[in-house]
Amino acid sequence: MAATLTLNMQTPAKTSFIKRKVLPVILIAALLFIVRYAWVSFPIMTGFTAKNVCSCVFVAGRNAKSVKAEELGDFPLSLARFEVHGQDSSVTSTMIGLAKRKAIYRPGLGCTLVNGVSEAELQKQTFKLPTVAADTSMQLARIASTELNQAALNDVVQKHINTTNAAGQHEARALLVLYDGELVAEHYAPGFDKNSRMLGWSMAKSVTGALVGILVKQGKLHVTQPAPVPEWSNANDPRHAITLQHLLQQTSGLDFEEDYSKYSNATRMLFQEKDMAAYTANRPLTMAPGKMFYYSSGNSNILSRIIRHTVGEEQYRSFIYDSLFKKIGMQSALLEADASGTMVGSSYLFATARDWARFGLMYYNNGNVNGEMLFTDDWVRQSVTTIAGDALQQYGYQFWLNGLDKEKSVQRKFPSAPVDMFYAGGYAGQNIFVIPSKKLVVVRLGFKKYDADKMLNEILQQVK
Repeated sequence: MAATLTLNMQTPAKTSFIKRKVLPVILIAALLFIVRYAWVSFPIMTGFTAKNVCSCVFVAGRNAKSVKAEELGDFPLSLARFEVHGQDSSVTSTMIGLAKRKAIYRPGLGCTLVNGVSEAELQKQTFKLPTVAADTSMQLARIASTELNQAALNDVVQKHINTTNAAGQHEARALLVLYDGELVAEHYAPGFDKNSRMLGWSMAKSVTGALVGILVKQGKLHVTQPAPVPEWSNANDPRHAITLQHLLQQTSGLDFEEDYSKYSNATRMLFQEKDMAAYTANRPLTMAPGKMFYYSSGNSNILSRIIRHTVGEEQYRSFIYDSLFKKIGMQSALLEADASGTMVGSSYLFATARDWARFGLMYYNNGNVNGEMLFTDDWVRQSVTTIAGDALQQYGYQFWLNGLDKEKSVQRKFPSAPVDMFYAGGYAGQNIFVIPSKKLVVVRLGFKKYDADKMLNEILQQVK
């Protein structure tokens, strides 16, 4: 009993000590954590908001209300506030009144965050998109083939588009299927159609790889030579050993964290840096080039700046359109620039679903466009060939692969799809699937991740 009384008598003292000493420390630590989180993360979230609302409204022509509900509907982005300014084609964003960011729209260059440069300087950068007649060569066709059940395929595509989530939203916005070069199925969610520009996110990387391939054919770039990057020009710099091939295959060895769930190299690059390529090029090595695959948007933006330096300032932007987009009929394409003027070859390309399909069709045809070879004879083969440093056998030249094991489907990324499938892939379920053995090109665009293997399986069941 005495022991119990003693214990009870000590309890108030201990409680007082906790209140006076321990709780303040915990509260201060929590406050410091919140302040640090806000200091680091809020500018990223408001940058994401301003940039994406700007692009969706002024490039894609969408309603800001739908952008808020879909692209910004999830926590914590849902906490961000934004204003669309029609008078100067800009968007500003804040988070609980803090971390104000601004993105401006410029015709031909799309939307750019005001980063490390004045708005007046940004407005001096100009580019007039080429005026071209609408390409009507891709039309929905009915084909007579014993190898394709077109009616059933149409039902599959329509079902995928009509599927909604718990909030009643259509998470897929467009789904197209090309068979043997013909558009055989096409459906869109409400609010989108064949003329709607849609963001491909990291599908832009595959386009960047194609532009490199064009310059390789022209003899202006060589994949096995040291990459022409000013920051690595000193032969004593270990990064001097990084080749164009290492950048294409994501084996540069640069210290770059690709994580969008937090403040990382990738989020800082996309939403806080004026010159995305320079930021990445100044990163140190973590391992020797060519030793290990690590997916990095930074590598792709270095490639984009290499294209700029190789072609020259006067021809840079027109080269992208004249050498690729116009030739394949990708007339709606708009590749956005960072604040330094370099196109964001990792992430910011808008195009209609049909134009994304045209890009996939070019690779399906081995780079042959109306009888003209845009690449060297073996470029597409190299683009879909993995390297020793890629243990999962999943990546080529800015394209994802479906693995190499013909017998064990469990080792493939998409077990339902053939081993020869390769694809461009972007954030939130953007895909161009090219399946040569089945004569298929499949384009899916949306705003949420989805069960791609299930969709591919249902499509492939309609093809013999």
